[in-house]
Amino acid sequence: MYTATIRYGIARLIGDFKTVLSDLRRGETVVVKTERGTEIGIVISSSAPTETMAPGKDARKTETAPALISPATTPPAESTGEVLRRLTPEDQKELDDICQAKIPKEMEFCQAKIKVLNLAINLVCAEHLLGSEKVIFYFIADGRIDFRELVKELAREYKTRIEMRQIGVRDKARFLGDFEHCGQELCCKTFLKGLEPVTMKMAKQQKTMMDPSKISGRCGRLMCCLRFEDETYTELKSKLPKKGSRVRTAKEVGDIVDVDILSQKMLIELEDRAKVKINASDIIEIIRGPILKVGAEKEEEEETPGKHS
Repeated sequence: MYTATIRYGIARLIGDFKTVLSDLRRGETVVVKTERGTEIGIVISSSAPTETMAPGKDARKTETAPALISPATTPPAESTGEVLRRLTPEDQKELDDICQAKIPKEMEFCQAKIKVLNLAINLVCAEHLLGSEKVIFYFIADGRIDFRELVKELAREYKTRIEMRQIGVRDKARFLGDFEHCGQELCCKTFLKGLEPVTMKMAKQQKTMMDPSKISGRCGRLMCCLRFEDETYTELKSKLPKKGSRVRTAKEVGDIVDVDILSQKMLIELEDRAKVKINASDIIEIIRGPILKVGAEKEEEEETPGKHS
């Protein structure tokens, strides 16, 4: 038995799948069985042998020395499902029919029923599993919505399992977005697994423009890159004296008035009000820390613009 890592579904979920195929390669398209049903997936990690216990041995009482495990062997992991086969021409034909014919009609029908039932729902997209085992409709709404009657209408029309799933604007961008300001494909659509909070404190630390249009992503929330780049900025910042500190170099003494975290440079003001740019490595002594102003406001940490849910 082998294990391969597969990306599947409109939400680009990732999981480890059991397979009997020993030669699956990254980028191949496969048909997988998940807890949701039969789906199309993309191999993102080639198949590797799954480590198995010798007959009669109890895994709970046995420890394997790390040095004895082959680098090419995948440790036992909770399986998401099973790889059924590589994509066949018949599968591709069905997939094309789903994308080009079935989903547009399902969206149109669902939207019409939403209007008839007067539901405060913004329909985003639909996901039709291979084999028509289930149709999932994704929507945005304020608060909880009673959509039981809508589900009955949809199930009666399509004779299959229907699921209504409420999502946020960040998920909408992940499902429908393409490229960001940087010219790269959306991070949430490529490698980010979890959508964690992003704060204005992160944006301020990186000295990004406070223009909402410059620091907001396709979802209208603060860009995710502000969060996963924040760790580097925090580490680099910890190596520098705080703004307002008085420092001494081999040539002068002055107060730090500005800091460039990435370049590790600082601007200091001398006694004669002249300003000089120095490197962090030029500092030989920190004479004193910054002088705190009475009643200084606490640094703002809430997310803007809007919530980053």
